[in-house]
Amino acid sequence: MESKKSHFQLDTSVTYLNCAYMAPQLKVVEEAGLEGLKRKRNPFQISPEEFFGETDSLREEYAKLIHTKEPKRIVVIPSVSYGMANVAKNLPLSEGDNIIVVGEQFPSNVYPWREAAFEHGAEIVTITPPKEIENRGKIWNEKILNAINSKTKLVALGNIHWADGTLFDLKTIRKQTREVGAWLAIDGTQSVGALPFDVSEIQPDALICAGYKWLMGPYSIGLAYYGPALDDGKPVEENWINRYESENFANLVNYNDDYQPGALRYEVGEHSNFILVPMMLAAVKQLNEWGPQNIQNYCKDLVSSGIKKLKEAGYKIEDENYRSSHLFGIRLGDDHNMEQIKQRFEEENILVSFRGYSIRISPNVYNTEEEFGKLVETLI
Repeated sequence: MESKKSHFQLDTSVTYLNCAYMAPQLKVVEEAGLEGLKRKRNPFQISPEEFFGETDSLREEYAKLIHTKEPKRIVVIPSVSYGMANVAKNLPLSEGDNIIVVGEQFPSNVYPWREAAFEHGAEIVTITPPKEIENRGKIWNEKILNAINSKTKLVALGNIHWADGTLFDLKTIRKQTREVGAWLAIDGTQSVGALPFDVSEIQPDALICAGYKWLMGPYSIGLAYYGPALDDGKPVEENWINRYESENFANLVNYNDDYQPGALRYEVGEHSNFILVPMMLAAVKQLNEWGPQNIQNYCKDLVSSGIKKLKEAGYKIEDENYRSSHLFGIRLGDDHNMEQIKQRFEEENILVSFRGYSIRISPNVYNTEEEFGKLVETLI
């Protein structure tokens, strides 16, 4: 796979290695947004069928990306917190039960569980990262598996850790949650789109993704997959469009107490967004054309030799078997000074994220070997 820099309009005066913060806008996504904006000039040209058709197209395209044959299990959401709230509302939870999360997890995948645990007298079990540098990812995964027991009702985590790219063994975690009857809710925001994800293999109860990072879509739209465990649940929002037969506009005042079947009941109100949905659709189509595995391979080729140099210079980076290549953390050695590094990055216009004692690097297909090489030279 070659660089896709020409598909973006990213400012060339900066070295942007921070897709985990926000992806730059694809040209095709921007064009779709502008066309969507123009549509409302003449609202009479927007038919009732268009309230549903474009969203259905987005489901079908996203189903290809995450490898599910059930696009009707995919719904449009405004945020990860909204998607997780639907899970929290329907999670079977009793006093003495526990919910497992990992240390320093993104707040949108923590707050819903804290509230649910408080309401039902359950416990939040936080699996903190090990202090060891050697085999850190392996040990962390083992700690998660060892914590799952008969009291566990949910394991909630990302495919990778949002701060340092640590890979979690979802297949083994899923197997163990099934053995104890627990749900698995995955925040795929920092992985889906740049790292292959197979719903048919992992079979999560929920996979929730914000759209503006590795899915390369706009802000304020995301996508959620809900498995069979949530088919008969109650959504967090009572809107008209997630009610049964809401497609029949003439019949809307004949109120229906039934929801749309299965996962469709969890769709956000006004999900027929005539600007954001076509933008998200254009983004997912582009990702399907490129392929997440190709994107991951591109990032691996981009960073491999530079990571070797950084390790030789005393920086600590997780072994590639337990981290992604599109997002990873660089921890400082004894001879490195974080404030000096921040200053050098500012002088060189290198944009990354700093998370605690780790420098979070997140390249994508618009980056080049020269750009990553500049980062390495600045650090060494």
